[in-house]
Amino acid sequence: MKKFAIITLVALFGFCIAANAFAESATKEEVVAKCKEAAEMVKKDKAAGTAEIAKKDGKFVWKDTYVFLMDFKGKMLAHPMSPALTEKETMFGVPDKNTATPKMIFDEFVKVAKEKGEGWIDYMWPKPGEDAPSVKDTYVFKVPDTEMLVGAGIYK
Repeated sequence: MKKFAIITLVALFGFCIAANAFAESATKEEVVAKCKEAAEMVKKDKAAGTAEIAKKDGKFVWKDTYVFLMDFKGKMLAHPMSPALTEKETMFGVPDKNTATPKMIFDEFVKVAKEKGEGWIDYMWPKPGEDAPSVKDTYVFKVPDTEMLVGAGIYK
């Protein structure tokens, strides 16, 4: 009976540690670094960079976030969590989930990338598995010498 109790406690402890690791949140510093790494890869080899960003189990999906790639026409070029978004003609005109003052988030991403080269955009979006919107902060970075941007977001 004592061995069973010890095994059960060890298993529960392991489960708690594993669950905590998966719940770990990405930091703003990590988001910026991953976006710049992805931009460099896309600039060097657009096809290979796009393919890597699109991988759900690739190097640009970590902790609780991921990098996406879109062009300045509003076309999503790579999205590891929602690949169907790449089939849309444009993401322009898609509002966030703030019912009082909706923000056209993809329009904002392109505006910031074009005008400033990089920056953070706050908007309302539901966390995965939730219906109620939360504040999400997304960093966008212009891929140098192109009309594309990469981005990644974190919830506040």
